[in-house]
Amino acid sequence: MFGPHLTLDMYGCNKKKLKDVNFIYNFLNELPEMIGMTKIMPPYTFTYSGLKPEDWGVSGIVLIAESHISIHTFPEKNFASVDIFSCKEFDVESGAEIIASKFEAKTYERNFMMRGRHFPKDILRTRQTLELERARENTKIKH
Repeated sequence: MFGPHLTLDMYGCNKKKLKDVNFIYNFLNELPEMIGMTKIMPPYTFTYSGLKPEDWGVSGIVLIAESHISIHTFPEKNFASVDIFSCKEFDVESGAEIIASKFEAKTYERNFMMRGRHFPKDILRTRQTLELERARENTKIKH
């Protein structure tokens, strides 16, 4: 498998934090280390305007050696959505609690899935396995 993907939808968050670009930047800057990941570039955060005036917010992303962490906030709705996608296992429960706590979420929905079920993580090992299987098949055919 390639790795875990956690999505967290948070409700009743602290509005002041949701609209603060600097808070979102610092959150993305600190979170990778808190969950055992490796940040490979500074976060990119910005304010955006939605089609409806109440759909404005702050979005951001930080690339990590293991993949990425992203966030989208909707201050007028006290809502934020965070994604953590990684090729490395991490403590999903702890990660969700850390994030919900940072935003003072009253409640949240956590979704988790494993991605890339057929992703060959180790090319050399995959190649060796295929070669062994072929050798076994060739041996069966000759006998």
